[in-house]
Amino acid sequence: MINQVTIVGRLTRDPELRKTSEGLSVTSITLAVSRQFRNQHGEIEADFVQCTLWKKAAENTARYCRKGSIVGVTGRLHSRQYDNKEGKRVYVTEVVAESIQFLGAKPNITPAGPPPVTVSVTKEELPF
Repeated sequence: MINQVTIVGRLTRDPELRKTSEGLSVTSITLAVSRQFRNQHGEIEADFVQCTLWKKAAENTARYCRKGSIVGVTGRLHSRQYDNKEGKRVYVTEVVAESIQFLGAKPNITPAGPPPVTVSVTKEELPF
């Protein structure tokens, strides 16, 4: 079986670096990916794809990318589910990145930023 995804798109917001309780770096990004055709009104629509990056890929993305940056992501499609606070089951499909390529011009970004936020992530949420 093959589970490999490659997409190119623009970040919809600035990446936010977080740390798990085990100290792993993680960031979630959303890529706006243009479709290859126009709709019935002549407009090009976009799909918004959730991606999760781990370790060095997460750190570099948070350091060098901002909203609007063009990136290419290669990874695997991952589906999971959980029960929210209201007890309703929520299904999530995302790309777990194995590599990321920064495709746009290098932005003028100072490397110092806010410290990473520590979040607790259960072992079931880890993709490895």
